Amino acid sequence: MSGNLSIAWSPFLPWWALAALAALVLLPVGYALFRGARGALLRGLFALVLLLALANPAAVVEKRDPLPDVALVVVDRSASQRIEPRPDQRNAAFLMLNRELDALPDTEVRIVEAGENAMAADEAGQGDPGTRLFGPLRRALADLARERVAAVFLISDGRIHDVPAGLEEFGIDAPLHLLLTGREDEQDRRLALEQVPSFGIVGKPQSLTLQVSDRPGSTAQTARLSISRNGETARQVEVPVGRPATVEFELERRGPTVLELQVEPLDEELTEVNNRAAVVVNGVRDRLRVLLVSGEPHPGERAWRNILKSDPSVDLVHFTILRPPEKQDGTPIGELSLIAFPTRELFELKLDEFDLVIFDRYRRRGVLPTIYLENVAAYVEAGGALLEASGPSFASPLSLARTPLGRVLPAMPTGQIVEGGFRPQVTELGHRHPVTAGLEGAGIPGSGRGANWGRWFRQLEVSVDTPDAQTLLSGSGERPLLVLDRVGEGRVAELASDHLWLWARGFDGGGPQAELVRRVAHWLMKEPDLEEEDLRARVEGRQLVVRRQSLDSEAPSPVTVTAPDGTTRELALDNALPGIATGRLPIEEGGLYRVTDGTRIALAAAGALNPREYEDPRASAEPTQTLRDESGGGLLRLAETEELVLRKVAPGRDRSGRDWLGVLEHGAYLVTGVERTPLLPALAGLLLALGGLLVAWRREGR
Repeated sequence: MSGNLSIAWSPFLPWWALAALAALVLLPVGYALFRGARGALLRGLFALVLLLALANPAAVVEKRDPLPDVALVVVDRSASQRIEPRPDQRNAAFLMLNRELDALPDTEVRIVEAGENAMAADEAGQGDPGTRLFGPLRRALADLARERVAAVFLISDGRIHDVPAGLEEFGIDAPLHLLLTGREDEQDRRLALEQVPSFGIVGKPQSLTLQVSDRPGSTAQTARLSISRNGETARQVEVPVGRPATVEFELERRGPTVLELQVEPLDEELTEVNNRAAVVVNGVRDRLRVLLVSGEPHPGERAWRNILKSDPSVDLVHFTILRPPEKQDGTPIGELSLIAFPTRELFELKLDEFDLVIFDRYRRRGVLPTIYLENVAAYVEAGGALLEASGPSFASPLSLARTPLGRVLPAMPTGQIVEGGFRPQVTELGHRHPVTAGLEGAGIPGSGRGANWGRWFRQLEVSVDTPDAQTLLSGSGERPLLVLDRVGEGRVAELASDHLWLWARGFDGGGPQAELVRRVAHWLMKEPDLEEEDLRARVEGRQLVVRRQSLDSEAPSPVTVTAPDGTTRELALDNALPGIATGRLPIEEGGLYRVTDGTRIALAAAGALNPREYEDPRASAEPTQTLRDESGGGLLRLAETEELVLRKVAPGRDRSGRDWLGVLEHGAYLVTGVERTPLLPALAGLLLALGGLLVAWRREGR
């Protein structure tokens, strides 16, 4: 503890009153001295003593505790600091710096861990901020007196994205020193996406613009680029180096599609992280074109039409055969209000333009020649979709099963028609299949409580002989009612009843006819959300959520998760619902996560897909050059030095040199107490004044 002496004045009168009083007293005394009057000097001394007593001077002594100077050490923990040999350089510099600072007298060290990762920044709504060191530095200064800050040390690769214009906005007067990790001769190749569509039409060609840049420049003219879609096998193309290039791709399905792009690395490249880029493009269907062919007018015909027309994304073409060729009643053609069935246009010229073909109670009546039905079968095998809603004719010799379409149908008629009321039920497999799982009123699997939907009264008995066919609904006597199957590249659904329309009318409580038809139609058109064998991954907060859809009733096997830095680990899945297994994995690193079960691959993005951190990961002192020049700070390249020299320097002196870095010696203190002693107490002043008057009176009386 130390003290500091000063004089404090606490006058009994205002200063202006004391000044006026001094003038009234001292002017006559001065005049008397000028005339040589006896006793004038003593009178003047008396006046001064009186004025000093009124000014009330006091000696003030402060009790002070010295405060140590504070050195702030900001450690960059960002992703680019994981590039070799930067982690070892950073750790060695941190230990060396702390050792040297501890050796300095009256110096306190405070550590600031910085370099906020992409996950935390994304949760804070900051998007992709890159490396942020000065934000944490500002927070560290919040509870620290600015006059105590003696130096700021940054241990970083220098690629900082929140560098302020100057340190004056922090209110500190201290040198900023940079301990630079990395090497001086680093080279890097970067893949940058310049123009990417946010969405695209499914099945239509799309394009994106990218550029491959080598830093510093290389002699390479082209580079090999790999493009992968949703984890599929990559295709390779050659792209130019140093100038924009356009790459074409195509979306195969609705919903998000993750495109991964990777360019071949340079020799001895700094990192391959920025050789990769990923982008999410949402696939949308222009219009779903559906061809509905009703074999004859019947009560369920309008139900099919209403369900399909209620979807604004569906472009429906509906034909009902009202006058078959065998009907010859002599009515003149000119008097008929019917239009001819454009069979050649629909089933030969434009069949491939339809996303789904529905035959509703259709039977062979000579309307569609066999060659056109052969075209429909080939259309399905090539990737098309077919829904067959059977009527009574399906069990007759006029059945579509006896045409070329029979080879793509999953169930064959036995020839029997079951009449009588029954309630459709979801099969055990149906409870696991996304087409029928979770339908309203479907019942709870394993509880003995079946579906409580309204009754149907007619069902065609069919046999399911296709090994891969999936029976999702059963009817009377547990006979197959709704059967799905894959044929070649396409898909087929078969409904063995024509009483679905009863649900639309609300008969006996009705049922989820609109949702069922929607799901069946979208499954036929390969909607990703309705795939029965599927693997999905998404990021929620700081957790990776994996969801696996499977028809397999066995315990789910674990999946393998590959982090953005290439490390892998297994994640166990637990059954959440029939057919659905889920798992959660805590994550800290931003980037693209890859999940695989050995067959399927799922991708999930945490934070930014193409981090700002890796736009240019080469070590550089340039971003902080201005701050170091203004504050007098120094630069130490850790790749070129093995020791660190620190010096305590006074304000106003050099703060760094060629081989040393300075720490200011502010001499800050904390006042713990004040002692005040009056120099001329009132009683003493009064006695002195009276004594002066007596001496002056006696002198003048002689």
